[in-house]
Amino acid sequence: MSAKPSVGRMVHYTNLGDKDGKFPPEVQAALVTGVNADGTVALHIFYKTGQFDMPAVPFSTDPLTRGHWNWPPRVE
Repeated sequence: MSAKPSVGRMVHYTNLGDKDGKFPPEVQAALVTGVNADGTVALHIFYKTGQFDMPAVPFSTDPLTRGHWNWPPRVE
């Protein structure tokens, strides 16, 4: 991980989808609300249908890793 997460940063969270594949995993916008000692972060996730809080989400360099967060791609 090149940058360290901090409270207030916007990140991407890849949700789990469902086991049947009817709803595949999708990338969601999320706000870092806490940084945990074990390296995970607490997220407030913004879904199209509502919002959800997760207390301990691990980081992944692969933006499609289900249940993980990552940095949004840089747009220039």
